[in-house]
Amino acid sequence: MFAAICRRRLFPQIPGSCGGAYPLQYNPGISVLLSHSYSSTAVAGGPCSDPCPGTISYFISCGLSPDAAANTARNLRIRSTEKADAVCALLRSYGFSDRDVTRIVRSAPLLLTVDPDRITRPKLEFFASMGFEPSKLATVPLLLTRSLHNHIIPTIQFLRGFISSDDEIRRGFYRCPRALITSLDNNMRPAVEALSRHGLTNGEISKVLAVQMGVLMLSPRRIGEIFEDLKAAGMSIEDKRFANCFRVICGLKRETWNRKIALYRSFGLSEDVVFEAFKKQPTALFVAEETIKKKVSFFLDVLKLEISAVMAQPVILASSMEKNIMPRCAVLSVLMREGKIEPDIKLLRSLIGSAKIFSDKFVLKYAEDVPDVVKAYEGEIKFEGFKGRDV
Repeated sequence: MFAAICRRRLFPQIPGSCGGAYPLQYNPGISVLLSHSYSSTAVAGGPCSDPCPGTISYFISCGLSPDAAANTARNLRIRSTEKADAVCALLRSYGFSDRDVTRIVRSAPLLLTVDPDRITRPKLEFFASMGFEPSKLATVPLLLTRSLHNHIIPTIQFLRGFISSDDEIRRGFYRCPRALITSLDNNMRPAVEALSRHGLTNGEISKVLAVQMGVLMLSPRRIGEIFEDLKAAGMSIEDKRFANCFRVICGLKRETWNRKIALYRSFGLSEDVVFEAFKKQPTALFVAEETIKKKVSFFLDVLKLEISAVMAQPVILASSMEKNIMPRCAVLSVLMREGKIEPDIKLLRSLIGSAKIFSDKFVLKYAEDVPDVVKAYEGEIKFEGFKGRDV
């Protein structure tokens, strides 16, 4: 159903400069409705201290818990269940699941009170024409309450001026859905102007936005701080890793960034070593501070690795202890116990290789002779150390 809808067009289209199409003209009969914002007070009677029992029951029928339904009903009253049913049916016809509808009703109940054909359908048509998945749109329901004419279309047009294709816009949205809600004039334009002011070309801005559209939500001052921190880390805007490093710092407060750098340095590392590890594996800075301490302690005290060796392969700092490191250690411990591998194995290399290579080399190869390796890899046998072996 959704694929079929994607082939339909509500608006006449003209070619866009990036290979897409700009839906600039639309049905004049609905343009006024689409261009104005609306609120729960204007449409549904406003907040009420005693929520309507009928509205509560309707929200519960949409999948909300009784408490959530009661809280939502304090701010909005469903005056027409027929209209609300039509909205829910419209959403489902565009591929939204029952779970998606529940999420939308919980976060943007106002949609149940507006005309589905004149207000909601044009937005769904527009997003369908760009290939947006309903499940992704459902993660940010408030986007469907924004004006198509005043916000959604101008925002997409603005992004098309920098991002090379609608596919890239869509992928950027999936990584940070909230970015498309932010104000075009108050947030997006100033953010892009700040990126340009700090030396990024349009092509480099496109790369940054594609991997971290959340930069559109940052103030010019915060963007300036990020450039300062990347420069201090020895990261040039010409470096191919720049966009990915920028993406990570965007997700951190400046004080958090400084605190984590200090934490790594507390292990006896120089600032240069920490920054080099960051450039190799930026997500190592995303790890919570307590998790960093736990991992480093495990690598140094249990596995007897050198901190310099760990920082030279920082991907291990971003690996999950529970899903990756501990099961692999358990497998290697079983194989050492059975004499299938030597204790002086290149441990770090075994822990950071791909899951397929590790499975082929250490699990599938020995599964018949040593069934415990399968149990260890699946977490049924816990790692309890290498029993004094020098690894």
